[in-house]
Amino acid sequence: MSGQAEMPDPAGQVYATLDALGIPYEVHQHPAVFTAEEAAQHWNGIAGAKVKNLFLRNKKGDRHYLVMLDIGKQADLRHLVRIVGDDRLSFGSAERLMTHLGVTPGSVSPFGLIHDSRQAVRVIIDEDLRRAERLILHPNINTASVAIGAADFERFLETRGNVVKWVRIG
Repeated sequence: MSGQAEMPDPAGQVYATLDALGIPYEVHQHPAVFTAEEAAQHWNGIAGAKVKNLFLRNKKGDRHYLVMLDIGKQADLRHLVRIVGDDRLSFGSAERLMTHLGVTPGSVSPFGLIHDSRQAVRVIIDEDLRRAERLILHPNINTASVAIGAADFERFLETRGNVVKWVRIG
């Protein structure tokens, strides 16, 4: 026994949540990646929209956003400010990311919402993802990806209680 507290398995928590909801998914293991572009190199054989996730905060730091969009798109933060009706947006720190979504940089995922018991993170999703049949996302770690049906993903979101906005990005 090492005396160190056992860290929970982030991916295992995601799989348990999806299993409890009866949501089917496929897991694909790969080397650690730190950007969606790096992950996409391992997604070529997987059917689904390749999603990048951005964790943002407003200027005061009292509101947080998870922005989801296809990796082929760029998120214009000034445009997002107008969409969400907030002040200036910037990327949230690693500490904020851990506090609100329970993940580390490189592992940002909407599945981190399982750790957001106060439903404090607002989810902004590019409406083009709604047309996808399946989505490819990290299961709160950057050494695996999950392919999940888009309708099943929406069902997962509904169980979280977070504010979700579908908007046109890019």
